[in-house]
Amino acid sequence: MMEYWQLLLLGSIAGFTIFLGLPLAVLQNVNPKKKGFLNAFAIGILVFLIIDVFGHAWQSVGIAAQGAFAGKSPLGNAVFDLLAMFGGLAIGLLGLVFYESRYMMSKSGHNSTATMKSFLRNRQEASAKDVVKDGSGNKASDGSQQEQHLLLQEINAYKLSTMIAIGIGAHNFSEGLAIGQSYISGAIGLAILLIIGFGSHNATEGFGIAGPLTGLVRKPRIRFLIMAGLIGGGPTFVGTIVGSFWNSTIAYVLFLSMAGGALVYVSMLMYNSGRRQTTNNIMMVGIFVGLCTGFVTDLIVTLGGA
Repeated sequence: MMEYWQLLLLGSIAGFTIFLGLPLAVLQNVNPKKKGFLNAFAIGILVFLIIDVFGHAWQSVGIAAQGAFAGKSPLGNAVFDLLAMFGGLAIGLLGLVFYESRYMMSKSGHNSTATMKSFLRNRQEASAKDVVKDGSGNKASDGSQQEQHLLLQEINAYKLSTMIAIGIGAHNFSEGLAIGQSYISGAIGLAILLIIGFGSHNATEGFGIAGPLTGLVRKPRIRFLIMAGLIGGGPTFVGTIVGSFWNSTIAYVLFLSMAGGALVYVSMLMYNSGRRQTTNNIMMVGIFVGLCTGFVTDLIVTLGGA
């Protein structure tokens, strides 16, 4: 019998393997094609997670509906499971839309405005010296516009990476629930297999968070990468604790569909960003490779009979 503290330790390891993929963010001198491919690769992983999440949620809903149709279980169970499915999808998808428009946009807009004002003050002092030297402000103006563009690009990259971490965190919370509920139901072998499989998945999910940050002029801040890793991987540990308290199909379906909705949202953000970086052909190849990577890592769980 696995001790409870061992379950929590393994659950935390399964979540924090996400840090294995985060070093990708420090890559510099990445041309637009390679950056676009890495972005698309991350999208492919997220698309696989969407398929996986909704597949498990809908399977539970389908079992409840079949039981109710055959008269083997109450109709209310099937109805509540279906409502949990659609309600979770609404919270995960539309909730992030509200969160971004209400908080992320205003916060990033305020930060970017303050940063831009500070930047412009510094540039004005440098420009004044350049004007004295060459008698023209054209060169300084061009440099200022280019640096403003790079600054806005960096702000948008951090914002997108944060939203991806939030979406992946919602997904990983549902994975933690599955680990915890397997433990409380007595399926220790299944819990261990889920920990191994989810740990493998989370290692590739780190690429999704790091993707928008690759190729920036300045390396991403270590503090931000740690924060993003905690947002994305920490919920696996929290979900393991919550899931070990009780076994609820409705809660399981609710959190799975919330995770799926969040992943749909961030996948669309990443696709829009990627299309501005590279061609559709490179995007499709990257998504294909990412999908294949997701399915291959999932074999660890499938071959174990989970």
